Amino acid sequence: MAQTILHKAATRTLADHGWLKSYQTFSFGMQYNPERIQFGALRVLNDDWVNGGNGFGEHPHDNMEIISIPLEGALKHEDSLDNEGVIEAGEIQVMSAGTGIYHKEFNKNKDIPAQFLQIWLFPNQRNVEPRYHQERYDTRMKPNQFTQILSPNKNDDGVWIYQDAWFNIGKFDKGTKTDYRFKNKDNGLYVFVIKGDVKVSDQILNERDGFGIWKTEQISIEAINETEILLMEVPMNY
Repeated sequence: MAQTILHKAATRTLADHGWLKSYQTFSFGMQYNPERIQFGALRVLNDDWVNGGNGFGEHPHDNMEIISIPLEGALKHEDSLDNEGVIEAGEIQVMSAGTGIYHKEFNKNKDIPAQFLQIWLFPNQRNVEPRYHQERYDTRMKPNQFTQILSPNKNDDGVWIYQDAWFNIGKFDKGTKTDYRFKNKDNGLYVFVIKGDVKVSDQILNERDGFGIWKTEQISIEAINETEILLMEVPMNY
């Protein structure tokens, strides 16, 4: 029988730093909740809003797969591998931190906020050579369908990471019904509603709600109104 866990948007922790508002689904930084540590390999899901001209100064990471998905605006990225560039809405960025990487990211625009999802996954290989990759996915999207934006396979659509995980994103019109079949029946699926309202199996989800489901092989999805959804399929043995 399927197992589920519901994280309503209002139950997330808010870290308000003035220039940054970070809505955190799982324990992060100084905020600790023993009942909200992770969902399988999914360790961090932060919904970050960064004021114009502000951002995160240089800081280190290691042995973590770090994914950024801008939803509005653009972020400027620089790292210790000499990568420098801009990621914007419709793109996904991944860093395999491995043995260690330093990076910094700022809101590229001085006068408008940037909004992005910061997601961390535990890797299935430790101490790999650090790497960086970004890719545009919105040009591949089709109405009322999911688009794969991340996988463990270098030759698949989207970016790849050191983990048996698959991310899909989609925009759906009101009344659209679809299914998602797990890539691995032992994985779990974490559903994050970016916009709108949706029914996943028998659970109603609203904007910014999160819903984890595992011990099943397929879920049904119905858009209650115009909606945008991120699906994160991850191993549960973490």
